[in-house]
Amino acid sequence: MKVTRIARSKNLNHTKYAQLAEQASRLGRVRSLVWRQYGSVAGVGVGDRTIRDQWMRDGTAAGFGVLANAWKETVRDAVGDITASREAAKVKVRRAITHRTTDEAERKRLFTALKRDAWTVEPYLSRQMRKHGKRGRNRTHNQIVVRSDQYKTFTLTDGGNVWLAVPGLERRQLVRIPLNTTVEPTGTLRLILRGGTVEVHYQIDASALASSRRPCGTGELGVDKGYSEVLTDSDGRHHGQELGRLLTARSNELKLVNARRAKLRAVAEKAAQRGDHAKAQRIRDNNLGTVKKERAAAAWRSRVRDVTFQAVHAVVDKAAVIVAEDLTKTLTGRKKLGKNTNRRLAGWTKGVTAEALKAVSDRRGSAVRLVNAAYTSQAIPFASIIGVRKRDRLHCPCGAVWQADHAGAINILHRASDPDVTLHTPYRRVKQILQERADRQRSRLPDQDSSTQSMCRCGERTIRLMLNYEP
Repeated sequence: MKVTRIARSKNLNHTKYAQLAEQASRLGRVRSLVWRQYGSVAGVGVGDRTIRDQWMRDGTAAGFGVLANAWKETVRDAVGDITASREAAKVKVRRAITHRTTDEAERKRLFTALKRDAWTVEPYLSRQMRKHGKRGRNRTHNQIVVRSDQYKTFTLTDGGNVWLAVPGLERRQLVRIPLNTTVEPTGTLRLILRGGTVEVHYQIDASALASSRRPCGTGELGVDKGYSEVLTDSDGRHHGQELGRLLTARSNELKLVNARRAKLRAVAEKAAQRGDHAKAQRIRDNNLGTVKKERAAAAWRSRVRDVTFQAVHAVVDKAAVIVAEDLTKTLTGRKKLGKNTNRRLAGWTKGVTAEALKAVSDRRGSAVRLVNAAYTSQAIPFASIIGVRKRDRLHCPCGAVWQADHAGAINILHRASDPDVTLHTPYRRVKQILQERADRQRSRLPDQDSSTQSMCRCGERTIRLMLNYEP
């Protein structure tokens, strides 16, 4: 398993940064050209070497204004992004195929055509790929991909920080970048330019990390993703409780900052309409920049990742098997929650949590099982009764009150051994299954009048209660 490490430039002068920014801008145009010509159906089955050979024959490459290795690596990287985007669309198309037909032979034929990129001649597959695989465009103009044999590393003193020398715009002219680390980057590098700082991204083997030598636990836990905390496990422990404060503080900060920026933008537009272009330009240059904004966003993302990975490590310390919901699904149904809630949920770090669960579990030897999370935070644990949820409280008809995330984690753990609910069972069918189980439980009672005694297993015990319900 590979993990990405990031080194950053330290005290890089403006001239060197300007040279790298110009190179990244030119390579951004190369990347845009790849997306424009091969990001649609015309690029299906076309590899990066085919594109490179074609552009060298027809003279397209002569107008790039960068060294050959630089634009070739950019083409390879862009084709990889297009392929990844297409493969992500195929995941949704496979689900659509599963719902379309129950004929195993037809499913196999469609799956095979999709896998072999023969979907362009299948009308149904073409429609589905156009629906789920929207044609993208390039917005990346600040990256340089450097091959492993195209750069040098050195130190000025023994034990000092590493310097990185990468090719510039001219042949045999290297740009030397001082880094903030004593560890030399290896393999293919990705240089990302952010507000005067160069980030050097590279991959290393996960087995080289100290956390890979930490053993995992021995138990089995269900975990539920929350907003106020990263994860709640089936033992009732909350991990990463700082997350909610981070998300709320960032949301409130963005609301205030963006409102102020909108006012300044309106002032600049009115000044431009009056003909005072100098004032409008001063506002754009001094008040509407993105350097400080991007720096704050990067610091916030780093803090969120730190909290998330620490929480996942705490879970892995306890469990060898972790049962979790599929966090790659898109969060829907937020239109009626209000602007503030929607803005906070937009920063919900499901992707970071999913990445942390996979990376940490693979690194430390635990296993992650994904289950269907439908109604796990609404069903009463150890029973087939759907309770009433009010914020973070889940109310059982018997009067017991559960913490909703704890109840969800318990239900997720039990969902792993549920033969009737699979990962892709529709949520309506899940609700129907739960209702049928509750009805079967009621049918075993001796009398079904308005004062029927029912059994509701809340917690670790069985409670006899009086239920008023309509048969």
